[in-house]
Amino acid sequence: MVTLRLFTVLLVGLLLRSQFGIAKAFHEQVILEAIGKELAIPGWDLNSTDFCSWHSISCSSNSSMVERLNLSGFLLQGNVTLISELKSLKWLDLSNNNFQGSIPQAFGNLTNLQFLDLSFNMFRNSIPGELGRLKNLKALNLSNNMLTGSIPDELEGLDNLQYFQIFTNKLDGFIPMWVGNLTNLKVFAAYENEFNGDIPVNLGLNSEILLLNLHSNQLEGTIPESIFAMEKLEFLILTNNKLTGIIPDSIGNCKGLSNIRIGNNKLIGGIPRTIGNISSLTYFEADNNTLSGEIVSGFAKCSNLTLLNLASNGFSGTIPSEFGDLNNLQELIVPRNNLYGEIPTSVLRCKNLNKLDLSNNKFNGTIPGDICDTTKLQFLLLGQNSLKGEIPREIGNCVKLLELQMGSNYLTGSIPPEIGHMKNLQISLNLSHNHLHGQLPKDLGKLDKLVSLDVSNNQLSGNILLELKGMLSLIEVNFSNNQFTGPIPAFAPFEKSQNSSFVGNKGLCGEPLSSDCGYGYEHNGYHHRVSYRLILAIVGSGLAIFVSVTVVVLLFMMREKQEKTTKEAGNGNATDEICSKPVIIAGNVFVENLRQAIDFDAVVKAVRKDTNKISTGTFSNVYRADMPSGMILSVKSLKSMDKTIIHHQSKMIRELETLSKLCHDNLTRPIGFGIYEDVVLLLHQYYPNGTLAQFLHESSQKPEYEPDWPTRLSIAIGVAEGLAFLHHVAIIHLDVSSGNVFLDSKFTPLVAEVEISRLLDPSRGTASISAVAGSFGYIPPEYAYTMQVTAPGNVYSYGVILLEILTTRLPVDEAFGEGVDLVRWVHGASARGETPEQILDARLSTISFAWRKEMLVALKIALMCTDITPAKRPRMKKVVEMLQEVTQS
Repeated sequence: MVTLRLFTVLLVGLLLRSQFGIAKAFHEQVILEAIGKELAIPGWDLNSTDFCSWHSISCSSNSSMVERLNLSGFLLQGNVTLISELKSLKWLDLSNNNFQGSIPQAFGNLTNLQFLDLSFNMFRNSIPGELGRLKNLKALNLSNNMLTGSIPDELEGLDNLQYFQIFTNKLDGFIPMWVGNLTNLKVFAAYENEFNGDIPVNLGLNSEILLLNLHSNQLEGTIPESIFAMEKLEFLILTNNKLTGIIPDSIGNCKGLSNIRIGNNKLIGGIPRTIGNISSLTYFEADNNTLSGEIVSGFAKCSNLTLLNLASNGFSGTIPSEFGDLNNLQELIVPRNNLYGEIPTSVLRCKNLNKLDLSNNKFNGTIPGDICDTTKLQFLLLGQNSLKGEIPREIGNCVKLLELQMGSNYLTGSIPPEIGHMKNLQISLNLSHNHLHGQLPKDLGKLDKLVSLDVSNNQLSGNILLELKGMLSLIEVNFSNNQFTGPIPAFAPFEKSQNSSFVGNKGLCGEPLSSDCGYGYEHNGYHHRVSYRLILAIVGSGLAIFVSVTVVVLLFMMREKQEKTTKEAGNGNATDEICSKPVIIAGNVFVENLRQAIDFDAVVKAVRKDTNKISTGTFSNVYRADMPSGMILSVKSLKSMDKTIIHHQSKMIRELETLSKLCHDNLTRPIGFGIYEDVVLLLHQYYPNGTLAQFLHESSQKPEYEPDWPTRLSIAIGVAEGLAFLHHVAIIHLDVSSGNVFLDSKFTPLVAEVEISRLLDPSRGTASISAVAGSFGYIPPEYAYTMQVTAPGNVYSYGVILLEILTTRLPVDEAFGEGVDLVRWVHGASARGETPEQILDARLSTISFAWRKEMLVALKIALMCTDITPAKRPRMKKVVEMLQEVTQS
């Protein structure tokens, strides 16, 4: 009887438990359905009761309770408060979406939660204190939102917290002392906020902290020794604060510390000698402080050291010779200190050295002959020191140098011709403010990539050589305060320079100086005295020839008039052909060695045949032109060109010449121009693979097409880099589209139509924009009411290109439906119940998981770029960084 009763009790218990489980599962189902509808989560089958099989959901093994919900990266929006009803949740990831408003206080009811990530959204207001009830929480990430206020003290009870990340918000106040009492804390990242006060003195004292990143706040006080107490620290980043005091000696106890960045503070004292104990040290940056003393030789023990930046401090003494043992050192940056002694030849043994910046110090002695024994050196900055002696001829061995600064020293002798061997020199060659003499070497003209040349304030003499016209990329020059004589060669960079670039040379004449060379000099720059009688003889001979020619012409005209009636009918067709032949009003080829290869008559003839047309844009048609020399050109014929451009030829030519020197691997550059009647022709290199639009929408439809996502991603990055560079130099593109991106033989993308952005820029006074700026399907929505071309507008247009690359769909297609373009079609995918995978070109996304993963990340970037609100779009520089991370990951 007892056994039966016990069995009955157990049976009833099991039934009740089963019913309770069913009830809980039904409750979860109802909640999830409501969440799916509110957030429009793509791919959730709300008609299915097996919610544990829905993507982004994981349930417990012994019940149908949701323990994990990962909705990261779906660009969702809506009210997330309902999620707080999923009481069994242990993992909640809502990062990388578009959630707004306050963080729900109800999230504090998820007491089983161990992981909470709300980063990269638009949550506002303060951090709710209710999150302090999440006693099991191990990771809390609220970064990259718009949170304000201070860190609430209610979070003090999160004893299990290991990862505490709140960076890039607008939080302020002090960092609470209780953060140092979190015994399990490993990562604390609170950078890019407005925190003030001291770093808690107990931070790191009670936990094995691995990463501390507090850069870009307003923190004061000293670096607390407590953060080194457990000797486990690996990353210390405190740059851009107001920290004072010394660098603690105990920093040397953390042998696993790889990254120390403490620049832009107010630190004093020296570098602890214990720094040599940090065997893992890779980066050490302490620039822009008030540190002093000698640079300790202990750095030489850090065999992994890659970068050492001690710029703008008060260091004195010499650079330790032991630094020559740092085989991994790539950058040694120590300008604006009080260092002296000779240039450390030992450092030149560092085989990976890329940048050596010793400028603004007191280095003396001579420049060593083995200065370029390190084959990877690209930046050599020795300016504003006390170096003497001659520039060694071995300087020509620095074949990879991009920048050479030797100005403001005591260098003597002449400029060695071997300097012309540095063919990669691009950023600057500065030899100013020395005691150099003699003539300029002809080999300088071989530096065809150099942008800036400064040889001012020396004792250089002779002519400014015609050979310097080989410096095709030159923009800035300074020859002032020397002993140059003769005429300044007719060369655009010289003519466009200020007078100040040539003053202080008594024997120098010609443009841009106001002094005329007169009859004493021929135009070619060679100095000859010409007698007065010889001039009269030449003038007299010229007059006699002129009179003779005039008589012949008059006789010919009279004869032609008499024969006109008899020949008029027979020669009618020939006369029409001659009259219809266009006359080139102006033209020039900017690349000197191409001038013989380009025939302007052949150029004009080519653009007058529609069969030569390659593409059509908003502002121009592009034609193929085959030269008699065998060279093939791409010729851009500007449409409906404003007369103001024709009337301001000098401005136009200046703009084109400037653009021809605009060096970037992803931009087309004009190599010349021509004007006939009211038509402007721009000459470019011919690109055999056509445009990106042709590649995506024509080539990819052919049977022989082979899907290649890495090529497409590389093209996307290249276009982004080209636009980012334009924005960097303050140029806004007027017509960003796939039809204005050309592909060279290696499928490197080159953004075209850059000239239009300069020639049709009203702010520069060259012309007015009479046409709509942009191509249909690429024009940002705000243009309809602002009529302004902006950088965020360029980002939108680029986003359309990126969507084209990902979907292989046209920006405007009837298949999308009436009034729907590619952007609206993609953004509306979730409302149609489509997953992000369904948007992508299946020929690419189904080949490999890795490709699909990269494409989904790129899709997220494209959606950010095409946000309807301009302020929410990332800058092109940020777009480049995000796309590069796709390849790196």
